[in-house]
Amino acid sequence: MQEVMKIEGGHMLEGEVTISGAKNATVALIPAAVLSNGPVTIVGIPQIADVDSLSAILRLLDVEVIEVASDHLIIDPSHMVNKDLDDDIVTKLRASYYFMGALLGKYGRVRMKMPGGCYLGPRPIDLHLKGFEALGAKVSYEKGCYTIVADKLVGNKIFLDIASVGATINIMMAAVYAEGRTTIENAAKEPEIIDVATLLNKMGARIRGAGTNVITIDGVRYLNGCFHEIIPDRIEAGTFIIIAAAMAKHMVINNIIPQHLDALLSKLKDMGVKMKVEIDKVTIEQSDHLRGVDVTTKPYPGFATDLQQPLTALLTQAAGESKVTETIYIERFKHCLELQKMGADIELLNGSAIIKGPTALDGSRVYATDLRCGAAMVVAGLLADGVTEIRNVYHIDRGYSEIDKKLEKLGAKIWREYIPD
Repeated sequence: MQEVMKIEGGHMLEGEVTISGAKNATVALIPAAVLSNGPVTIVGIPQIADVDSLSAILRLLDVEVIEVASDHLIIDPSHMVNKDLDDDIVTKLRASYYFMGALLGKYGRVRMKMPGGCYLGPRPIDLHLKGFEALGAKVSYEKGCYTIVADKLVGNKIFLDIASVGATINIMMAAVYAEGRTTIENAAKEPEIIDVATLLNKMGARIRGAGTNVITIDGVRYLNGCFHEIIPDRIEAGTFIIIAAAMAKHMVINNIIPQHLDALLSKLKDMGVKMKVEIDKVTIEQSDHLRGVDVTTKPYPGFATDLQQPLTALLTQAAGESKVTETIYIERFKHCLELQKMGADIELLNGSAIIKGPTALDGSRVYATDLRCGAAMVVAGLLADGVTEIRNVYHIDRGYSEIDKKLEKLGAKIWREYIPD
C-alpha cells in the first residue's frame, strides 16, 4: 500500500496560518548541536520527516534526543560515541552530510555513507570535501562510504567556487575547533547560515560575517550547551503566500521575516497580487487579474530556486507569457511535466520554461518527483477542476510541516488515502 494526497480543487481559502521553523536551518542545527559538550535545546522544530531521520542518526551516535513538545528538542551529546555512519538512514536525506563537518570538527575523523535526498540534477559535495582538505583532512572513498581523517585541523583561507549553502555550513562546523583562523570567501549568504552561526556562537564559537560573502571562524577549545529558537521557514512562507495568491479570499500568513521573502513579494506585486506586508506577517486579498512575469532563480537574496516550482503552478493562471529560468539546478523542471498532465500550456527549453496563461487545470493523477515539485502539485490541485491525486507524498512530508492540516483549516478539501501499490 502507498499513501497518496487528494485535493478537490476550486474551494476558496480564508483564515490565518502560522509558519513553522525553517527546514533548511533545522537540518543543519541538529547536526551542529553535537559539537557541544552539553545539552542543546532547540525550539521551533518543524514536523517534518527529515527531523525523524536526523534524530535516528543522533541515536546511532549514542546522543540522547528528548522530545519535550512537538516543536521542542533537547539534544544531549554528553555520552556521544563517534561511530561509523554506514546505516541506510544516512541515504534518506541529503542533510546527513552535515555530520561530516560536525564529527570531523569534534573528533578529527568521520566515516559515513554517501548522503541521499531529492534528485535535482548533479549536486556534488566536492566543495565540502575541498574545504575539509584545506583544513588538513585527508578524504578517501570506497564501497559507498567517505572516510575523512585529520591528525589536527588548522585554520586556512578557503575560497568556494560556488556560493554553496551546504559547503559554507559544513566548513564552518569543521572549523570551530580548528587551530587559528579560518576564512571562507565567496560564502553563501542565506538566512539559514546566520541561524547556524548564531547557535554555534551561543555555544561559545567565534564566528563573524555570517550573512556576508566572507565568514571568519577563530577556533576555540570548548563549546557548551545553549538554548536556541529557529527562524521561520521562508520557503514554507513563500509557498503559502503563493497558495493565497492562487486561491484565497483573504489569508494572513503569520510568523514570517518579510526581508527573507523580498524577491518573491516583489514578483507577486508585479503579477498584480493584492497584499499588505507587516513586521512579521503578510495579508493577501483575492486578486481578479494576474499578469505573467519573468523569473530567474539566483542565490539569496535573489529569487529562491525552492520557490520557482510552486510559483510555476500559479503562473498558469496569469495572463500572457511567463518565463522561468533556473540557474541553480538546471534540471529542476519535472513539475512542468506533471502540470502539463493537468492541462498547463508549458514549453520546456534548456534550463527554462515558458508558461502561457491563463489556463484551466483539470484534476489528475500526478507525482511529487521531489519536495518542491510536491508543493507545486498542491498549488495546482487547489486550483484545478475536480480531484487531484498526488503520489510520492513522502517527498512533501520531508519539508512541509503538516501542510494538509494547515490547508484544511483554511477551507481546502484535502485528505490522504492508502491505495494498492
